Amino acid sequence: MDLVAPIVVEPLRRPRCSECRQGPLERMIVEFGAPVCLDCADLGHLVFLRRGDTALTRRAREGSALWAVVVRHNRRRTRYERQGLLVEEAALAEAESACLADAEARARRRARDAVRRAALDEEITEVLRAEILRLFPSCPADRATEVAVHASAKGSGRVGRTAAGRSLDRGAVTAAVRASVRHVDTPYDALLMRGVPRHQARTRVAPAIEAVLRAWRSGGENAVDRGRG
Repeated sequence: MDLVAPIVVEPLRRPRCSECRQGPLERMIVEFGAPVCLDCADLGHLVFLRRGDTALTRRAREGSALWAVVVRHNRRRTRYERQGLLVEEAALAEAESACLADAEARARRRARDAVRRAALDEEITEVLRAEILRLFPSCPADRATEVAVHASAKGSGRVGRTAAGRSLDRGAVTAAVRASVRHVDTPYDALLMRGVPRHQARTRVAPAIEAVLRAWRSGGENAVDRGRG
């Protein structure tokens, strides 16, 4: 089956998200004629790879279970032009490792790592991580760290940076964990790549998500089958 990659737009006039009202948006998708931010569209965990390095782009795209095409409208040419891709960070790291002979790729990875380190607020991240483990005592420690780091990145507007997240609101923290489970422990990303609308895809994977969350809440020894099939 042919893959259907989401189209992400870099708008000339930056609107606010029609769902969460975050904005102005640097990148967005359009659903039913309305702008939707990448986090609401379940693409917020992807990283941007600018066009230009053909080998790196090909490897990153092939290694990413979920990816999207980024375009921007050229008024002079009256057409949309491709700016690059959004891909999974792990896939991009693997692609860069495969291109280590390329000095430019190594410089890009160092720059990206520096940006990520600068974006982390260690105190907020650690507090959020502790709360995740309190609510979900069977959640693997490295997974709790991964969720906390993603949710507390500076300037992201994600749950760790909202008032609810900073106050450790149970619903906000659970939402961050649920989003991680959706992408990592279910076939959700594969459904999107097959062209399934995201609301339908969310409904299909909801039982699997709740099963993982119940297991992590229980503190018991029973593990949930985390297969993606």
